Amino acid sequence: MIRFDNVGMRYGSGDEVLRDITFELQRGSFHFLTGRSGAGKSSLLKLMYLSERPSRGLISMMGVDIVTARRKALPRLRRNIGVVFQDYRLLDHLTAYDNVALPLRISGASRAEIRDYVEELLVWVGLKERMTARPSTLSGGEKQRVAIARAVINRPTVLLADEPTGNVDDEMAARLLRLFIELNRLGTTTVIATHDMGLVDSIEVPRLHLEAGQLVQLAPGVDPPNDLQNALRLPEEFPQAVGFARD
Repeated sequence: MIRFDNVGMRYGSGDEVLRDITFELQRGSFHFLTGRSGAGKSSLLKLMYLSERPSRGLISMMGVDIVTARRKALPRLRRNIGVVFQDYRLLDHLTAYDNVALPLRISGASRAEIRDYVEELLVWVGLKERMTARPSTLSGGEKQRVAIARAVINRPTVLLADEPTGNVDDEMAARLLRLFIELNRLGTTTVIATHDMGLVDSIEVPRLHLEAGQLVQLAPGVDPPNDLQNALRLPEEFPQAVGFARD
């Protein structure tokens, strides 16, 4: 699904912020991306969601060689990538509802589908009373949940999330992680960048770790403790939207 081969990246004429990055992510895999601030996590995510191109090396996304692909071929690829940005990137003139609905409208979903799916997902992330609010009136945690709902509403082929639980409490963080796990179970290749080692240690999945722009692939973490296992149980009201099916 994603392949990097000896990739380097620099901004302008500065030093490389990523060096000799080589890895493969299989379709349907789940990885955490970790590293200290400045290690290159956000730069690596930018390469994966196609907002930047490498200064050297090869990148393949969904079978397409990104380095040699024409720019007009990239928008179609991007439509298959859900992204949770650390700075949210919500559209200020749209309500929370309309921000989340945007990917479905672009894909041609019916009004009924959009209404059912968006309302259900916003209720599930705790924003039932904030659907008509605009981003300027939302707290950081509320903006984050809108951004997450927008990223997952269309069941993307790839989901990339940059610190998706950074502004929410532990209960909501566990709830959002369960959403990512369910989406991954349905086939979405998932990469979550985070500083939260409690989150990383909560489930046994592989970890990509960056140190000073170089990648170290680490083994999965420990088994989740019982209290977090309980927190990750599928809630009764888990959303059925866009194929989210109960176990």
